[in-house]
Amino acid sequence: MSLAAHMIVDEDALRAIEPEWWGLWRVCPAATPFQSPAWLLPWWTCFHPGPLRVATVRSGGALVALVPLYREDGAHGRRLLPLGISLSDYLDVLVAPAQADAAWRAIEALYNGFDLHWSTIAWDDVAPGAEVLQPRHGSGWRRSVSQANACPVLALPERAENLSGAVPPTKLRKLRMARRRAERRTMSVEPATGPTLAGLLEALFRLHGDRWRARGEAGVLADDDVRRFHRLAAPRLLAAGLLRFMAVRLDGAVAGAYYGFAHRGRAYAYLGGFDPAFAFESPGTLLMGEAIEQAMGEGAREFHFLRGQEGYKYEWGATDRLNSRLTVERGDG
Repeated sequence: MSLAAHMIVDEDALRAIEPEWWGLWRVCPAATPFQSPAWLLPWWTCFHPGPLRVATVRSGGALVALVPLYREDGAHGRRLLPLGISLSDYLDVLVAPAQADAAWRAIEALYNGFDLHWSTIAWDDVAPGAEVLQPRHGSGWRRSVSQANACPVLALPERAENLSGAVPPTKLRKLRMARRRAERRTMSVEPATGPTLAGLLEALFRLHGDRWRARGEAGVLADDDVRRFHRLAAPRLLAAGLLRFMAVRLDGAVAGAYYGFAHRGRAYAYLGGFDPAFAFESPGTLLMGEAIEQAMGEGAREFHFLRGQEGYKYEWGATDRLNSRLTVERGDG
């Protein structure tokens, strides 16, 4: 069956394909929450940094590929960049496996012919095994791959009943100590629900900001547009069953908050914050322990700590997994 490629250049048209986008996302084995419409549509709403250049490919009317890019006109010349850049730890495209080779040929022809002025496409943080790294491109594009950020990952044992088989003994002892200390207060762990999510998200903003201001820095959540993005994205992720957001309360006060995701056997720890007034009880450790236990209970085999080589990630037993930086130069079409 022949394929039809089309370029989406306005937000209304992008929003109109959301149901099909979800369907395609669900059949792509490498897809993460960062490629879902719950993440990328709010990102575009809040940032829209350049003209949309989203390629779609259809087979018999069904969506079989989506390449979410926009064009940047700046110091680097005209280049195409992925939606979600900067806030997404893993960047990729969506291509149905059965249509991959033909879909990529259609994608290349579309980009080469639609906008003649771009010179490169740059994906800065691509996880191992991502669709965009697969050698399925035609001969028209020249590709180069280099090392990007480290994203530590904790491998989770199969059928483990508790954390003793998943994390190092030293960290497990620290977690048990934190739990004993917290239990001297009135402690509760509160998963976010539809009615409570907004309030807990604002608590995370406050806690995260306090922590970074104590270091003399602003932190990623200091920007108004970033906070607006999360206010839009988090409820959509919750509705899609992807969000894993929880808070720990000590004596009724929110002492810490955890913001993560889960999908297809993988859990992702995205953001956290805790109140320094409760440092003795280690709310960050309490929440990470809860998050890893929850992931194991859901059958996850990997717990992704995402970008950054902070020491606490390795205390939990994570090891580095390196992202790639993929640069594509256009050919003659």
